Amino acid sequence: MKTLIETERLLLRNITLEDKEDMLRLYSNPDVQKYTGESVVGSIEEIEKAIQIRINDYKKYGYGRWATFLKNGMQFIGWAGLAYLPEFDEIDLGYRFFPEFWGSGIATEASHAILTYGFDTLKLKKIIAIAMKENKASIRVMEKIGMEFDKFAPYEPGSEDAVWYWCDQKLITKNKY
Repeated sequence: MKTLIETERLLLRNITLEDKEDMLRLYSNPDVQKYTGESVVGSIEEIEKAIQIRINDYKKYGYGRWATFLKNGMQFIGWAGLAYLPEFDEIDLGYRFFPEFWGSGIATEASHAILTYGFDTLKLKKIIAIAMKENKASIRVMEKIGMEFDKFAPYEPGSEDAVWYWCDQKLITKNKY
């Protein structure tokens, strides 16, 4: 499988059905799912459906959420990437990693590389990120990579307000210095 993004410690590539056991371990972890607004996944069939949606996104949009591996040992640690949100007509940066990798700079490293890929390779104009207000770690990542606060607004009608951040290439370049 072709690597799309490489960083100092990470390799990112398309998610495939061969990743289903790793993805089930990720999505069945209640700590991982805590701030996602999604329930814990309990079956391989659910994961296969979710992976098929990712595969369709790659074909339809040319990007998606990517399987993320530590270069050293090729260990699957989660996913990071972009997703088109048709309900908002926005492109969202997101990531989900196993708890043992939290606090190690992985989300920041992956997100920097994804923004660069999004703006330089995909020629995107704007990228957003959304987090629950309680998810302080994700909000900190958004700030560290140069995104700026946009608004408090619900992700789904009737839900609590989430924190929305945004960036474009000009903003990211400005905030690097």
